[in-house]
Amino acid sequence: MLALAAALLLHGQTLAAAAELVPPGNRNAEQPQVPGASVRRTKAGKTSFDAKYEKVRDLLATDRALMGKIRKVAGQYGIDPIHMVGAIVGEHTYNVDAYDRLQSYYVKAASYAGNFRFAYDGESIGDFVGRPEFAKCAEKTGSYALWTCRETVWNRQFKGKSVGGTAFPNNRFSAVFFQPFYAGQTFGLGQINPLTALTLTDDVARVSGYDRLDENDAAGVYKAIMDPDISLAYMAASIKRSIDAYRRIAGVDISRNPGITATLYNLGNPDARAAAFAARRASGEATWPEENYYGWLVNDRLDELKGLL
Repeated sequence: MLALAAALLLHGQTLAAAAELVPPGNRNAEQPQVPGASVRRTKAGKTSFDAKYEKVRDLLATDRALMGKIRKVAGQYGIDPIHMVGAIVGEHTYNVDAYDRLQSYYVKAASYAGNFRFAYDGESIGDFVGRPEFAKCAEKTGSYALWTCRETVWNRQFKGKSVGGTAFPNNRFSAVFFQPFYAGQTFGLGQINPLTALTLTDDVARVSGYDRLDENDAAGVYKAIMDPDISLAYMAASIKRSIDAYRRIAGVDISRNPGITATLYNLGNPDARAAAFAARRASGEATWPEENYYGWLVNDRLDELKGLL
């Protein structure tokens, strides 16, 4: 057993050392199509992507305290702060408008204190993951493995199906159980959804020292993702996980391409995406990971964004 563990460790170290550096810049000459939902949301707000980009850029350019926090947290997680800048810019260009001042995020966070819970059709998330279908997840070590397992069970055994007399929506686990206000909602400076926060809570507790989150304490989860200081830690943990996944699973180093890390921040599920990319690469269908519309913007504006640091 010890020999096997040593061999696996050596294999992982060899793969990490051999990881190929993904070239800088975009693989697509033109920006991939922006989803219709983002277009409609922006039109409904009587604004434009350019205006939203300029607003978040100006927030970052004028708030030196915020930039100091970003640099500090990035250093704690061993990532370049440009990855965090890119994720913030992408989220506030395509998903929500940025506030004019960082203080507004603290005020908004305080407004979410209240009594609510994560549930669907009267069944709390705690009771739901206590179902026998999730028993195999109990052996997982750490919040990342645990919640990744639970999300996989949801996708395979509950999503769009009727189980035990309950019809479950054909929708994401995070949208069904973890957004009690309205579906599709992410929050705060980092636009993090509650399931992502629960997945990363062990990483953040270990590196940043914040309390671990509990799915039965919805208000505590929202406090973490709404508070700008804590939210930055979750952003960094998410980006670090993506970089590590592509190095470990696909043998490529994406740490010098903020457009790729921004793409993964937008899409989520880095382990599965790294595995899918590795399969495409092995079959000759792909050479490097490609950015989506969101990551494309980050790489396209990279010189300007680096100037903010």
